[in-house]
Amino acid sequence: MTQDTPAATPPTPFHDLDAYLALGRLGGLALSPDGTRLVTSVQALDHRRTGYVSSLWEVDPAGDRPARRLTRSAKGESAATFTARGDLLFTSARPDPDGAPDDDARAALWMLPADGGEARVVATAPGGVGGVRPARSADVVSVTVPVLPSAADLTEDAALRQARKDLEVDAIWHTGYPVRHWDHDLGPDADRRYVLTLDGLAEGERADLRQITGAGRQLDEADAALSPDGATLVTGWTVDDPGAARRETLVAIDTATGERRTLVDDPDADVGSPVVSPDGRWVAYVTSTVTSPSDPPVVRTGLVPLDGGGDPEVLADDWDRWPTSLTWLPDSAGLLITADDDGRGPVFLLTFDGAPGEGSVTVEQVTADDATFTDVRVAPDGAAVYALRTSYAAPSEPVRIDLRGFLASGAPGERAALPAVVLPSPAPAPELPGTLTEVETTAADGARVRAWLALPAGASASDPAPLLLWIHGGPLSSWNAWSWRWNPWIMVARGYGVLLPDPALSTGCGQEFVRRGWGAWGDKPYTDLLAITDAAEALDEIDASRTAAMGGSFGGYMANWVAGHTDRFRAIVTHASLWALDQFGPTTDHAYYWAREMTPEMAAAHSPHRYVGDIRTPMLVVHGDKDYRVPIGEGLRLWRQLLADSGLPAADDGTTVHRFLYFPTENHWVLSPQHAKVWYAGVLAFLAEHVLDVPAGEGDRVLPATLG
Repeated sequence: MTQDTPAATPPTPFHDLDAYLALGRLGGLALSPDGTRLVTSVQALDHRRTGYVSSLWEVDPAGDRPARRLTRSAKGESAATFTARGDLLFTSARPDPDGAPDDDARAALWMLPADGGEARVVATAPGGVGGVRPARSADVVSVTVPVLPSAADLTEDAALRQARKDLEVDAIWHTGYPVRHWDHDLGPDADRRYVLTLDGLAEGERADLRQITGAGRQLDEADAALSPDGATLVTGWTVDDPGAARRETLVAIDTATGERRTLVDDPDADVGSPVVSPDGRWVAYVTSTVTSPSDPPVVRTGLVPLDGGGDPEVLADDWDRWPTSLTWLPDSAGLLITADDDGRGPVFLLTFDGAPGEGSVTVEQVTADDATFTDVRVAPDGAAVYALRTSYAAPSEPVRIDLRGFLASGAPGERAALPAVVLPSPAPAPELPGTLTEVETTAADGARVRAWLALPAGASASDPAPLLLWIHGGPLSSWNAWSWRWNPWIMVARGYGVLLPDPALSTGCGQEFVRRGWGAWGDKPYTDLLAITDAAEALDEIDASRTAAMGGSFGGYMANWVAGHTDRFRAIVTHASLWALDQFGPTTDHAYYWAREMTPEMAAAHSPHRYVGDIRTPMLVVHGDKDYRVPIGEGLRLWRQLLADSGLPAADDGTTVHRFLYFPTENHWVLSPQHAKVWYAGVLAFLAEHVLDVPAGEGDRVLPATLG
């Protein structure tokens, strides 16, 4: 009698796509007003393994106790935040135990009381509830609710929605631009802001939602903050500009009367991400100048008095980094700022030499980790900072930063950055199949170009790894944070060295580094990529004879440009890529933004489709039909021209070395778990055939196997 041999356990989750998809994914962080509770969310596969569902977990700020789960439902919970009295708010479409069953229920506002007990629904709306913003010191909460434009109130909104559903009407009547955003249509409804109070709300009772903004698209993608006393809501407010363009301003809205006044309206900049100081006097925000064909954006921190008694000002204008988030210190004496910096995203401290709005400021780096920090939260006594820390060495994990120790280490401008302390996480970092190192080189114009390089375990001069150049999107971004969608370790587990470079146009290297590539995408960004690839190929651990390139979005554009300008790579993968700039510019979701840089001359000079005849490298084209940022027409045109017009066309019988992986229901990203599995499997199969010399045709057979 024989026994079945148990299947070998994969060395790491990255060696098995099912194991990888099953890893928990952390996101968001909330700190209670007394500083004793931290709450985060964890995404995990649903029971069918076809989607992700989030649950809320509590993390011990002291780091002594393991994380514990707070919520559990098939619909999941998200957007956790605390009220002034310490109750936990979140949104969820899970069934209300006190209501009738509803399979089409939208997200409601739930509350988990600080003193224990079961979570209960405290506010609902026909279109769902989101954008939860509680006041720091008062029992006031603001939420967004999508409402149909002709509805006078939520009762009428419910009736109109039911009528559209009954008559199977999904048409949208537009009166302005844009009509789409990334992966979804705008309309027919639009967000309006409401306020509510929870004090004295009896069990089973719903809070009254009081509308403070009217109909219109002014709140599209706008962030908001309440003043500590709940009397004023500060929110982004989009206005229309000539040429079907839009620009974001900041307004203050009285939560009692709905009266609105403008705080910041700069015709030369977009402003957003407002945060109100704990003393209620100031609003800090992020300002980004409107671009032109020759000038990239300049991103800075702005400051304006909440009462309107002074003009907006830019803080630290000589600091050559772009803020990505702002958090006030509890005493309103400074701001914690995150910003991309040299392939990382540290926490910085901006302090006022006098009172806010008076005198100069000092900016210092607080964290020393080779990582990026998000979701920064400050303890009420200012002693500690909590955040999520991420890098290509580990996904997001909760950490504590000793702010008191940092402040005590020296005078402003003389203090040394310090490492963060990892807290027990509900989703511990997985073991990696290799090591992360850094590569840099000097471009022809003298600019320093750097990259992360993920190497498989055991790569050496005697056993060098094939190289995969992976180009980031954006283009104004950086390879400085873990990505579940663009994860190099899956490729490393198959033996590839993966190069993650930040070429010209990348953030975190200064304004001039962005300017080098502005309006000339095929120039410095391309030559930077080749220079850093040369540097990686010179390493003993890399086999320069077996290389490939890939990228998504702008990275896909660069992959297409690379394909038409060099045949040094054995294969190229291009995902959601820009192909014909004259076609992309007018059809993307926010055409006015790209038109500021993409003049007809720029589009003609830097469009990859003009070089299709020079493409002699096998290409895998990947596109989702619901992609509104890079419309499907780009992928369809690229695919047809590859087969008909490239230097490596289809044979007379239609056979071709090129491949097209098409997702009818996916968008700019491939988000559903099983489609992500197909994506990775397809990319790996294509690369294996052309880089690892797997027999021709073997790659095509891998896709059905992923569904077995």
